Amino acid sequence: MNPTPTVRPARPEDLPRLVALIHEHVAYERSAPRPPGLADRLGPRLFAEDARLWVLLAETPDGEVAGYAACSEEFAFWDARSYLHMDCLYLAEDARGHGLGAALMAAVADLARERGLAHVEWQTPDWNEGAVRFYDRLGAASHPKRRYAWPVG
Repeated sequence: MNPTPTVRPARPEDLPRLVALIHEHVAYERSAPRPPGLADRLGPRLFAEDARLWVLLAETPDGEVAGYAACSEEFAFWDARSYLHMDCLYLAEDARGHGLGAALMAAVADLARERGLAHVEWQTPDWNEGAVRFYDRLGAASHPKRRYAWPVG
């Protein structure tokens, strides 16, 4: 693969490939399949003029979109300041180990700086040892917590 991977913002024409990668990511994390119509729900949020969701895409040297990082701005109440929340980082299995993950993380850090945000937060399943090793190599600190989801609608 290219020693300097390409990372760029998602464009509307990337939506079908992005949705395919999301479905791969959902399966990889052993999560329940998502309901149909993901592209229809995601597109307007991602490409609206006032969007608060950003997706960065990693491309292989042949131009194939092989991974993504999805981020949004959040507010840390205890610190009384905003930060960049990286909700998802995913690389297709055959794209791992070629520098695309590091390039995505560098682009996420750049996005945070561009938005005037001092730090990035994210989570990963504790069983995902490859991701844990990757994040540890970056120098990121982990904070053990449990994540809850509460359906209210």
